[in-house]
Amino acid sequence: MVLLGVNLTVGFLLYRETAQASSAEDPYETYELFASVVERIRSDYVEGDKLTYRDLIQSALKGMLNSLDPHSEFMEPVHYDELKKDTEGAFGGVGIVVTMDENKKYLTVVSPMADTPAFQAGIISGDRIVKIENRTTEGITLQEAVKRLRGEPGSEVTITLYRPSSAKLREVVLERAIIKLQTVKDLSGNNTFDLDEDNIGYVWLTQFGEQTSRDLRKAVDQMMEKGMRGLVLDLRGNPGGLLDQAVEVCEQFLPAGQLVVFTQGKSEMMRSKHHAASLNPILDLPIVVLVNNGSASASEIVSGCLQDLGRAVVLGEQTFGKGSVQSIFPVSGGWALR
Repeated sequence: MVLLGVNLTVGFLLYRETAQASSAEDPYETYELFASVVERIRSDYVEGDKLTYRDLIQSALKGMLNSLDPHSEFMEPVHYDELKKDTEGAFGGVGIVVTMDENKKYLTVVSPMADTPAFQAGIISGDRIVKIENRTTEGITLQEAVKRLRGEPGSEVTITLYRPSSAKLREVVLERAIIKLQTVKDLSGNNTFDLDEDNIGYVWLTQFGEQTSRDLRKAVDQMMEKGMRGLVLDLRGNPGGLLDQAVEVCEQFLPAGQLVVFTQGKSEMMRSKHHAASLNPILDLPIVVLVNNGSASASEIVSGCLQDLGRAVVLGEQTFGKGSVQSIFPVSGGWALR
């Protein structure tokens, strides 16, 4: 069993009468403080007349979510749409999955996506992006970083990287391209899925998108028909993706009913158990899972699950260590909480 904490739980105490007067915080006093600050900005700030209530409150909400941890955020509609594109189809960009380090100081590369401009430029997991188009990334939000990195295919973006292992800076000019989400590949980066001379199969999962489990099963069945005796499942550089796809990948190799992952948040409603439900799992196939420091989130769920349940041997480096599952909560106006 893999135990993970849900990264984001948001709750508002709305009923004053349910609070314990002696110990519980009264939210209405804080709301009054918030409202007074907004009004003071509008009335006394030198350009306060240019700021709408919407601008101020949305900025406050962004700051509120950013203060929780490096991964939570209040997502603008355009960025929420981009997040959905990440797992559904294709987009224009350079192919970098980024995060903020735990101290929220450095914009850090989780992993370059395979066969993308970032991958071809030699960008690796752990590289820090210190500038985008000669503008510092200090204090930048993930939303703003994604906005700067993405753009029309064929356009260029210049980024300045710092690699901790060499303590050197370098500038890279990347030409944006259509980033296609083919998440299941063979050793050559295609989908022929041939076996080696020992009848060992190899599958590379680049991330966990909407079709990953389905495409993996097709690849495994194709290799089983060729006489596959063992499988290498490569999760190196896989930054994660959809939780349900991670569960469905695991359940292909586990008996029905087996607990795959248990996510636990603050409330009972944020706790869930995910069990294997495949009708025809492959239970006797030896599996080796490859990981490195670019394997994060859903990759850590899959590798941890298969290892803990004795279905695979995990080889490689220490993984990224995100150790959490994020939930997306759509809210009004096309915004979302992550």
